[in-house]
Amino acid sequence: MKQKNWSVLLGAAFLMATSAVGPGFLTQTTVFTQQLAANFGFVILVSIILDIGVQLNVWRVIAVSERRAQDIANLVLPGLGAFISFLIVLGGLAFNIGNVGGAGLGFNVLLGISPETGAILAAAMAIAVFLVREAGKVMDLFAQVMGFLMILLIVYVAVTSAPPVGEAVAKTFLPEEVDVLAIVTLVGGTVGGYITFAGGHRLLDAGVKGKESLPQVTTSAVSGITVASVIRVFLFLAALGVVSKGLVLDAANPPASVFRLAAGEVGYKLFGVVMLSAAVTSVIGSAYTSVSFLKSFSGTILKYENWVIIGFILVSTAVFVTIGQPVRLLIVAGALNGLILPLTLAVILIAAYKPAIMGNYRHPPLLTVFGVLVVLVMAYLGGYTLLQQLPKLFN
Repeated sequence: MKQKNWSVLLGAAFLMATSAVGPGFLTQTTVFTQQLAANFGFVILVSIILDIGVQLNVWRVIAVSERRAQDIANLVLPGLGAFISFLIVLGGLAFNIGNVGGAGLGFNVLLGISPETGAILAAAMAIAVFLVREAGKVMDLFAQVMGFLMILLIVYVAVTSAPPVGEAVAKTFLPEEVDVLAIVTLVGGTVGGYITFAGGHRLLDAGVKGKESLPQVTTSAVSGITVASVIRVFLFLAALGVVSKGLVLDAANPPASVFRLAAGEVGYKLFGVVMLSAAVTSVIGSAYTSVSFLKSFSGTILKYENWVIIGFILVSTAVFVTIGQPVRLLIVAGALNGLILPLTLAVILIAAYKPAIMGNYRHPPLLTVFGVLVVLVMAYLGGYTLLQQLPKLFN
């Protein structure tokens, strides 16, 4: 039992972490390091604390209620679950097009083939996972192997780039400037949209649920944030090493130039591996989680879950190969994605205090305070982003 449980807990943690670490995560981390230099350490620190607060709230309520997020939402307010599912699936599809494109880019760097051909290869890799009978176990293992691989390669590049570690540590606790937007962007990128539910729903599917499973749920939730944060910290250090030497990053592909400037052509090829791993695991996480939001509404989807997931991946790939990056769809999805976290987290917090959903469970007051804080800040900034982004659609 212990052995099975550990593999499930780690699987859910890595599924969540590798879903968070996608092409956007690599680019964001690099660009923010370029803008904020060592001060970005503070942004990472604050976002890690907020991430843990969000993730513990969501995973605990899912586990104790033994229900998926959309079912919890429908119990809080009938119809709300369907609305949240719509937002998540739209966001999941839009970001999956970006993820497929990122994987194509990884293959392009590694093998010199076109990004479109690379995207088709990457989609085939992701689909292969769901063609296996024990797809859940294969998915867990794949996420863990790719996660460890990314950590190893990024740590190597961070060491090669020789960052000013002392300065980074000092400014992580005493920054000279604080960028609130960067904090919000990181929180949204680590636990926003579908990402936090990737692990929560995976634990539920694997049978880790009920009040007695809370210690394991907590371990898994914190492990997921830890893995994503380790990758973020070392990527920050790698980029800081390059930026602090006064080297200029290529605006067209900032993360690739960090790897290249730190470790030469070998570094560039390693970037291809990291990009491919980050993107393919995000394709898998996004497809799996988006479909997990549809399962409540149709017995057919529940019965043929893996085939629906494969269809989801095929649609994302077809859009990327034929249209490329649908800029407007990505803008809409990015703006709406900022609203998913405050909305779903608010629902989870209300549910945490409803005996009809949670039985005689008592939610830790500290987590509630944390959750409410994140809901307010993210709702304000999510609304602000939405108003900023919408005019761009009509230009």
